[in-house]
Amino acid sequence: MANPHPHVYFGDRIVAADAASVSVASSAVLYGLSVYTVLPVQVDGSARTAFRLDDHFRRLEESCKIIGIDRFAAEWDFARFRAAVVELIDRNAPAADVFVRATVHVVESIPGTRVRGCAIQVSMFVYDAVPIVPQDGMRLKSSPWRRIPDNAIPSRAKVNGAYVNSVLAKQDAIDSGYDDCIFLDGNGHVCELSAATIFLVRNGTLVTPDVSCDILDGINRRTILTLAAEDGIPVVERTVDLTELYIADEVFVSGTSSGVAPVAEVDGRLVADGRPGPIWQALRKRHAAALRSDELHGWITNLAEPRG
Repeated sequence: MANPHPHVYFGDRIVAADAASVSVASSAVLYGLSVYTVLPVQVDGSARTAFRLDDHFRRLEESCKIIGIDRFAAEWDFARFRAAVVELIDRNAPAADVFVRATVHVVESIPGTRVRGCAIQVSMFVYDAVPIVPQDGMRLKSSPWRRIPDNAIPSRAKVNGAYVNSVLAKQDAIDSGYDDCIFLDGNGHVCELSAATIFLVRNGTLVTPDVSCDILDGINRRTILTLAAEDGIPVVERTVDLTELYIADEVFVSGTSSGVAPVAEVDGRLVADGRPGPIWQALRKRHAAALRSDELHGWITNLAEPRG
């Protein structure tokens, strides 16, 4: 378990980690009414860069819009968000790669089940960039818990309270001796993991559930699809049956906190010979390079600023 670095952004300023808190009477606590994003920051000596920072800000904007958290758009723009990330990274001065978790909390006290016009608070904290899943071959279990459908809690919004669904499914997988779960929808089609998107390779084609399959339209998911297309790998986004994973040539997952990680086993069945495949290897290499240096797509934001 990763601990936050000592300095946290909260209340429009940098404070000690133990000084950043919201009321037990707030909507964030009472209803899980917060939205968040996790973004990677690469550290190479004095160089500090963020990957797809503008897309992570846009995800916060879109999550707020979907849920109806209207104060965020009124109070925050990208320039303010970037400045807060820069200040946070500068104060913590990490020596190695980190993740930044940025959250918009609804902090109105005992407002009832409503959201519009409610006060918000933005928090950001830094923690070491340690992947949350094994990187050498995951063992996955299809979950008895179904993925929350978009018409119940929207999958496109990263809503804190919705992650109870992920906790139930991943804990079941862990209790059963696996590394993570595979969510299915109400019709038994593949959605995603507890906190990562899933890909399979069949006859040289990269396949992944499309954005209408109750998945998060993940930033790293879009990155993988872009890199695959540029490498000439055929890409298909569609409905995926669970049994397709059983006979796939390769299965792997992606996410900010998961990296690009291969899957060795699904429901007790080896994926091919159980070893990582060539398409995963190529895309992981491309992804790792894109995190640090990208002139083609404009995905890199320089966070290094002179200290005062």
